[in-house]
Amino acid sequence: MDTNALAVFKLLVVGILVNSWMTRGSSATENINVESIPRRPSVALCNETQLLWEMEVCGEEFKRKMDHVDPQNWCNLTHFISEYHLFSLCTETNAERINCYWPNPLVESYIIRIHKHFFSNCTLERVILVDPPDDTLTILILIPVFLTLAMIALVVWCSKRSDILA
Repeated sequence: MDTNALAVFKLLVVGILVNSWMTRGSSATENINVESIPRRPSVALCNETQLLWEMEVCGEEFKRKMDHVDPQNWCNLTHFISEYHLFSLCTETNAERINCYWPNPLVESYIIRIHKHFFSNCTLERVILVDPPDDTLTILILIPVFLTLAMIALVVWCSKRSDILA
């Protein structure tokens, strides 16, 4: 057997032995007493009926507070941001208190109903996109073209002079 092949074989055997020695006893399940691990309490299920009731309570409070805001200002968030924040906080805390995740489809559908009621007329006007002026457009097109040509010329020039540069 070739001396290099023998050295590689010995190194492989030593590596396997060292690896097995170092990983011995490192299994996560070997030295653990399963009976000593405390059981997690069972997770309570989401009570959807109570969740809907709580969302109605939050929504009624929001509606009552929105009655004090002029309907012409319903599309301006600065006039009712605190009321909306309290509504959102109410839905989140009540959902979590009832062991429901937030947002969930029931909460989302209720929030959409609230949005349709208060903010259905808050559509933004369409923004009309306009092309830039021709001078700007020409410059934006020509700069990358000239940079590409310059890089190609530089690569060709350097490849022709490789014997001098080396």
